[in-house]
Formats: sequence, C-alpha cells, structure tokens
Amino acid sequence: MKGWTGFFLKIDLTHKKATTEAYDEQIALNFMGGRGFAAKILWDNLKQGTDPFSPENLLVLATGPLTGIGLPNSGKFVIASKSPLTGGYGDGNSGSWAAVNIRKAGYDAIIIGGKASTPVIIHIKDRTCEFLDAKSFWGKSSFETEEQLRKKSSKLAGIVSIGPAGENLVRFATVVSQEGRAGGRPGMGAVMGSKNLKALVIEGSQPIPLAYPEEMKKIAIDGYKELLTKPTYKFWKRQGTMSTVDWCQENSCLPTYNFKQGVFDKAEGINGFTMEKMKISNRGCPQCNMTCGNVVKDSEGKDSELDYENVVMLGSNIGLGNLRQVATLNRMADEYSFDAISLGSVIGFAMEASQKGLIPEKIGWGDFEAIKALIHDIAHKQGLGVTLAEGVRNAAKKIGEGSSEWAMHIKGLEISAYNCHTAPGMALAYGTSSIGAHHKDAWIITWEIKTGRDSYSQAKVEYLIKTQLIRGGAFEAFTVCRFPYNSLGLELEWYHKYLRASTGKDYSLDKLNQVSDRILTLIRTFWIREYGNKWSRDLDIPPMRWFKEPLTDGNLKGAKLDLDKYQAMLNTYYAKRGWDENGIPKKSTLKKLGLQDEALQLEKYAKMEE
Repeated sequence: MKGWTGFFLKIDLTHKKATTEAYDEQIALNFMGGRGFAAKILWDNLKQGTDPFSPENLLVLATGPLTGIGLPNSGKFVIASKSPLTGGYGDGNSGSWAAVNIRKAGYDAIIIGGKASTPVIIHIKDRTCEFLDAKSFWGKSSFETEEQLRKKSSKLAGIVSIGPAGENLVRFATVVSQEGRAGGRPGMGAVMGSKNLKALVIEGSQPIPLAYPEEMKKIAIDGYKELLTKPTYKFWKRQGTMSTVDWCQENSCLPTYNFKQGVFDKAEGINGFTMEKMKISNRGCPQCNMTCGNVVKDSEGKDSELDYENVVMLGSNIGLGNLRQVATLNRMADEYSFDAISLGSVIGFAMEASQKGLIPEKIGWGDFEAIKALIHDIAHKQGLGVTLAEGVRNAAKKIGEGSSEWAMHIKGLEISAYNCHTAPGMALAYGTSSIGAHHKDAWIITWEIKTGRDSYSQAKVEYLIKTQLIRGGAFEAFTVCRFPYNSLGLELEWYHKYLRASTGKDYSLDKLNQVSDRILTLIRTFWIREYGNKWSRDLDIPPMRWFKEPLTDGNLKGAKLDLDKYQAMLNTYYAKRGWDENGIPKKSTLKKLGLQDEALQLEKYAKMEE
C-alpha cells in the first residue's frame, strides 16, 4: 500500500494498552482518510446511543494520503468523536505538527477509547506508546501545558492538549496546539477531558510511503510556486481571513448582536486594516506558505492569533468593537480550550437573554470586563456558566420563553460567522453541514451574492452539493487545508496529481465525488442512527430568527428568509442527494455507494425508502 501507512494505533486508556493494527486496503480506497476514516471507525465501533462522555466513546485522530507530505498546506489532521454538543457525528480539523508526526510515526489514525483512572498524557514515539502521569498538568491552560511538554520533546514534536474547558466537560471545548491551532468545534476537547486525557505528544521519524516520491517532490515544489503567482496572494499574506470583516459588513451578513443584524457600527475597529496596524507576525500550519494566523498584542500585552471567525464572534456578535480587547477574549478561548465561535454565540445569547430580562444576570453588549468574567465562569462551570457550558440549544431549553427562536444553532452546533438573513443558499449549507452549522463544508456565500442572493433555485442547490463534495468530502479526506484551492484558486487538478504521486492511483473527478458522497452519506447515516425516532427534517432548518425577524439596519433593511422557499430548496437538495423527504438516505442510495451493510443496520432505527 502506497500513500497510506496501512496501520491504525488503537489505545485503551482504561488498561493503558496500545496496539498497532493493520487495516484492509479497501477501507483506504473507499474512505481515503481523515474524515472518511473517522466516520467509518465511529460507525463500525460505537453502539447506537453511546454516551459521548462514556469510556465507550472513541476519539479519533485521522490523517489522509496527502497529510504530512511536503506539498502546499498538508499539515492537517481530523479529530472526531460522537459529539457531546450535538449528539451526532462531530469533527474538526487542525493544522499542527501532530498531523505530520502521526504519519511519520507510521499511522494513518489514532483511535482512543476507555478512560484513564487519573489524568494522563499519551506519548507516542514511532511504534512506542507511553502513558505519563498528568496530575501536575491538570488545571493548566493549553498554552502552559504545551510549553512545559515542549521542553521535554523534540523541536518539531506534535503536541495537542486541552485546558480547563475540556477538563470540565464544556460541551464546545476544543483540542489546541501551537497556541492557537484549535480543532473539534463539537466538543472534541470535552471528550478528551471525559477520558482524563490531558495531552498527546507525538514524535515520528519514519518516511511516509509514496508511490512516486521523485514526482511528488517536483510537483510539490511547483505547487508552492504556483501559489505565489495567484493575484490575491500578497493581500492574503497581509490579512488572511480578516479581510472578510469588511466584505460581510458591505454585504449585510456580519453576525451582529446575536445574529440580529448584518452590519456593525464599529466594524472598522475590528477589520483587517485595523489588524494590520497591530500585527507583529504571522503563524501557520506546518508546510504552509500562505500563513493565515495574524498575531497581535492583545489588551493585556500578550500574543493572540486572529482570524475572521473568532474575531467577529467575539466582536460584532457580542457588541465589542475594540480589536485588542477582542484579541484578549480570543486568547482566553485558546488557553481555556474553548471553541471561539460557540463561545461568542453563547455569550451573545446570554446578553440577549439579559436584555430581555429572562435571566437575573446583567450582561450588556460589549461589556469587556463582564465578558471576561463570564468566560472564566463558563470554563469552570460557575454561576450562569453552568447553563452556558451546555451550548445554546440546551441553554434555550432551560430558559424557555421562546428563546429557542434566537438560539443560533443547527443540530446543536452554534452557527459560524455569517448572518444568513439574506443568503438562503448559505443557510442551506449550514442546515445540511455534516457536523451542524459550520461553514467548512460549503462556504458558498461569496458565490451566492455574486450570482443572485435572492434566488432559491435548483442551480444554487446543485452548486452547494458540488461544493460540499469537494470541501466537506475531498479536502477533509485528503487531509489537507482547503485555503490554497478555496481562497487563492489553486486548481483541483493539482490534487489529482498529488494523489497519483502519493498512492499510485488515478482519481477522476467522478471517482473523487463518489468517495466524497460515500463519506458524507455515511456521516448522515450516523446522525440518523443516533437520533432514531427523534430525527426530523426540522433539524436541517436554521433558527426562526432568520425567517421571522427582518434586518432593521443596513442597506438590506427589512430582508429575511422565506420559510416556504427554504423548505422547497431542502426538498430539492434531498432529491439530488438520493434522500427521502425526511432527509434519510434511501436504501438504493446506500447500495449505490457500497454501504449495503450500513443500510441494514439503519433499518433498525429509521423508516427507509427503497
């Protein structure tokens, strides 16, 4: 087998045992890697109804056939589990030396089950696995943890850890590496905490097996050179994703005051040009020449790595227009190991609840000191933090009073940073994302606004599906960063060449789409198995705020989504995917994708059409 190592590392924390297991080549051919491996592993090994915080749940760190190779932006891994936030499939990707080292240690995935009796750190060095006492690390931030572990490890060791949010099982805790490389929005950090797993240190020294190493060396270098020729490269290096602040402000889709508005009167205070004046350096993932992490000094004089999503969710969405203060909140999120997107959402929800008198706590929009205190309370589950640590879906259930209509989530995952009052296609992208409301699978909002934001057309649905197959399927399975393709326009043909040089196999676009469709359909099947009779198409519909409450500010004042037209779009989407009117894949669809066994299992939990 070339392109893959052919081995998974299986770790049992309960008994502190680790075994290396070969896997069937057909799994690699059918699911490729990364998200594909994770979905297959979780489907095959978890019983329906597994408690996400139980020892029986698994945490999977998975790579793909392009991970770790010296080609553009290949330092990514997927971290996945059954999500404690959503109850469905959960994952995220992270750019970290951990990705490179997993591969160089001789593995395509690390599968962690069980629960350690006391806090533990896993140290993997090639084919050895050691369990280290982590009692002295428990309670430390992710930054402190990595700093101390780095002193005892090789310079390029991969280190991932959790902070207090993960330890205390905050349902949107992430896993953090390199002081800002976070992954696993749907609570992967909390799953680590539930297993008493503080960190992993991964060191590998073995070559990654390639079918055509000399060809790969040449085309990898050529790919880096090609990126330098792209028209937007220089501006990207200046602002990265931060340029999106102004674009969203201009197009009335900037999340503002808990997604109530699409413009923010202090947007200039948090935009890319303000950031440029403050920037002291760039950070990026391994093997990246378009580093997107913009490092600034925050209001406390500490380094904070900024990007668009984190800045606006901890800025305009909570009424804060001071970028140094936003940077402080962002750094706190990384230290505690919070997902900054969900954190900004639960804070915005709390502020609106306070404004409406639904909670006794007084938290005003943009109140920096109150926000800092609230972040501490969420991480340690104190006061109002006990409720907010459960995520906005659960918080709304507890508070009631109609708050579920402005609890900004889909399937339990807080919506990432695009207000869709006037973007039905992007709203559908959120509604049908594999993990809940996340932009990663299909960021189509810029295309949508260029081609007709008011449209609910079949063409828009078809473009969405095409994008999901590439971004949410292929790139998550490769497993490499999508930014060269998505943000700078590195053509998809490059990745066909990379796959051939890595694996020796030719992947046409049709074949690649079939693999992607198989992965995304299996993930959908996982959700339906876990939800059982609670599954409904309503789970694919965004919050009612976007349908019932028109924008009251900006050049699109009065705009809102049309629920009937959205439902029609959803019907078209289901039909195009081969799913029934409830969003359940048909037996014929699963059979076509080679998922016959999965179809037989799903029949036990859902009514399926032929």
